Amino acid sequence: MDAAAAPERRRRARELGIPLGRYRPGRLNAITDVAGVKVGHCTLVHGAGALQVGRGPVRTGVTCILPNPANLFEERVVGGCFTLNGAGEVSGLTQLMEWGLIETPIFLTNTLSVGAVSDGAVKWMVEKYPGIGREHDVIIPIVGECDDSWLNDIAGGHVHEEHVHEAIRAASDGPVPEGNVGGGTGMICCDFKAGIGTSSRKLPQALGGYTVGVLVMSNFGLMRQLRMGGLPVGELLEPRYGALPHREKSYGSIIAVVATDAPLITHQLNRLAKRAALGVGRVGSSAMHGSGEIMLAFSTANMVPRQTRKMVYRVKLLLDQRLDPLYEAVIEATEEAILNSLCMAEDMDGVNGNLSRAIPLEEVRTVAAHWRRMTEPPRRRQD
Repeated sequence: MDAAAAPERRRRARELGIPLGRYRPGRLNAITDVAGVKVGHCTLVHGAGALQVGRGPVRTGVTCILPNPANLFEERVVGGCFTLNGAGEVSGLTQLMEWGLIETPIFLTNTLSVGAVSDGAVKWMVEKYPGIGREHDVIIPIVGECDDSWLNDIAGGHVHEEHVHEAIRAASDGPVPEGNVGGGTGMICCDFKAGIGTSSRKLPQALGGYTVGVLVMSNFGLMRQLRMGGLPVGELLEPRYGALPHREKSYGSIIAVVATDAPLITHQLNRLAKRAALGVGRVGSSAMHGSGEIMLAFSTANMVPRQTRKMVYRVKLLLDQRLDPLYEAVIEATEEAILNSLCMAEDMDGVNGNLSRAIPLEEVRTVAAHWRRMTEPPRRRQD
């Protein structure tokens, strides 16, 4: 890659002709295709040169996912999770596993900012719902992390309460910015610049017509492992790009958040989250010893009230035998979300002049075009 060349226009994976499964994406091809879900980012980029802890360079941020923006604390959504490899953290995960409910926004950030983001989330929640800690239970915000220390002054404490609030205020149900944004600002995947990515699938009406959306913060893997739509892109690119400077440790992790409007309860969402891990594997992850692959899932179909005079609360429930199309959809959407995190990211320099290169899209497009030519059925000769 010529450092002096003009940067490529970034495009999502689907625009490159990569084979990405059989189900159609939603209108936005994003987690926000699930009605009611909103996403916002706060991106922090400033400084350059040598690392000075506390001063920068800063390449980090916060991403916020609102499963029920109207009143999440009072009307909780049903949730689940799955951990493929646990060398990572999502605060609030043990309560989610115990209760199967999500009652705070979901936040993504860097490893050493989990506490700061949790503090900012608590303050926002207490201001919005003053009864927390008095007439209501206390809360434990859900905050997931990945290590961005190759580009970011991670120990410098640059994420603060106002950044959490900015991400919440920015939350929208429209298109989701991808790549070097929010919590994904300093993230790297398979030795290329990555970050935040998202995708969705809409099942046909005959299979329920449900929508599945996935948002990821990608930060895992080696170049040689990278597969895009089953194509060995990493192996093909490594002879040319493998010698470029790149991080040589901390090959992890990924946080994936799955949303759906299918009426699922916790054990089913746990199973759906487990299938998201198969999507991570499709891209090339081997869930290395030091990486954390943690998947969260929630359904917007059933809102569980915090307070009610009723003895019994009735929920809708999809039969387990009807889950298979959702499993396939979440695998496809997870794979594409990760690829979008790569394809939409741009070159980024960081601490000590470390430079993470964006994946070369034209070369990926060429690989995909070659695959299509090789797999096209032969045309019949017309006499």
